[in-house]
Amino acid sequence: MDRQLAFELPNHTSLDKGDFFVSQSNEIAVNMIEDWQNWPLKKHFLSGPKSSGKSHLAHVWAKISDANIISADHLKDPEMLASGNIVIENIDKIVGQIDMETDLFHTHNLIFANQHFLLMTGLSSPSTLQFALPDLASRLEGTRLASLKEPDDMLFSALLAKLFADRQLSPAPDVIQYLITRLERSHAAAKRFVQIVDKAALNEHKSITRAFVVKILAKITPIAD
Repeated sequence: MDRQLAFELPNHTSLDKGDFFVSQSNEIAVNMIEDWQNWPLKKHFLSGPKSSGKSHLAHVWAKISDANIISADHLKDPEMLASGNIVIENIDKIVGQIDMETDLFHTHNLIFANQHFLLMTGLSSPSTLQFALPDLASRLEGTRLASLKEPDDMLFSALLAKLFADRQLSPAPDVIQYLITRLERSHAAAKRFVQIVDKAALNEHKSITRAFVVKILAKITPIAD
């Protein structure tokens, strides 16, 4: 009998508004995004740990505000970028790099002059970032801030379900309830675990049952029963 081959298919991450799950841990941030037309000075900063949903929420806002999205370390031609609403992601990536900070400074000022809206994202608030350019630090320090926190039970459950669905996986009904009490409570940990489960299920040609995830968890971290 020929050996069956397993191919790891590319997963699709949905960034639609309906796929962003709201709970107490992110409700304030979501409300501020939805109220974007009332942002003070037409700008807003969204902070949160890695994989906390910043990029997802930024894409939601970009869609409703007709904004372009660019990473802070890819800023070029501030005049062109400031011609409409814009999302500048990963501000923390350019801290200490004077040329990139200068590009952000000019882009910020031109957006303000052109009366467009600006959404920025980063791991922490602008006031905690050690910018090399004092003028940039002063421009960003007063920006209104909303923070995404690590997920509560309801959000973590929804997050796991979405991560599985993005990879076209259908875990048994009791799998997610089992995982939310045993996985590290973070978006990054959930994403990493689902990737591991997906690869293992493909390699072993297994369904994603509770027994299967118990075995995977045992290889990663001790299970507290």
